[in-house]
Amino acid sequence: MEVIILPDPERAAQLVARVVARELRACPELVLGLATGRTMERVYALLVEMAGKGLDLSRCRTFNLDEYIGIPASHPGSYRSTMDRLLFRPVGLSPDHSHLPDGMAADLGAECRRYEAAIAAAGGIGLQLLGLGQDGHIGFNEPLSALRSRTREKALTPATLAQNAALFAGDPAGVPRRAITMGVGTILDARRCLLLVTGAAKAAILARAVEGPITAMVSASALQLHENCQVVADAAAASLLQGVDYYRWVFGHEPEWAEFQDLG
Repeated sequence: MEVIILPDPERAAQLVARVVARELRACPELVLGLATGRTMERVYALLVEMAGKGLDLSRCRTFNLDEYIGIPASHPGSYRSTMDRLLFRPVGLSPDHSHLPDGMAADLGAECRRYEAAIAAAGGIGLQLLGLGQDGHIGFNEPLSALRSRTREKALTPATLAQNAALFAGDPAGVPRRAITMGVGTILDARRCLLLVTGAAKAAILARAVEGPITAMVSASALQLHENCQVVADAAAASLLQGVDYYRWVFGHEPEWAEFQDLG
């Protein structure tokens, strides 16, 4: 795991977007794992800007981490609607190339197995984007999610319902209580993971995820096991990390990050 600390949320989002763009230029058929949530909105806006300047996303394929159960794809709060609005339609990505679980499936267990099979058939996820929940979840892998779990149904915690209320008129009572999510094990199968975390409100949980013990109580801590995972945090989110000086030194000296030094 590497930790990259940048001064503010804008520069953190810029680094993530530029990494995605670099990967797409190197492999136009890249399979991208995508996350929703407010942290990622700026990343997607930057990718839309890059697409307007020539970045080609038409050949990539995407798999989102999760989708709510019990609301149709046309619902404005669904992750399908959100991704269509923020990224897929603006960059002209074909619906055949963008995948989310079907939260309206008659047989949800079969839908979870189908989604796992679709990821495998695409060759696996090359680059997985991740956000961090207030309780340390990635995807909707709430506390005590098994670290080898696969795509499945999950009940959402009150904290998650509150965190996701913005797409439901600000009312946590309007957020569906269950979702389909990629499992922690599914996420760890990605060849590269990129976790974006911003804001002082995430500082304590980021410190637990990155520098604390690996535990099912904080599903993001499983990323410590991944051989190619980068955590991109702004200074506020990184404020409780113990290894800040080392993380900054590595970012300033690793050849992979030479082209991004203007962001530091």
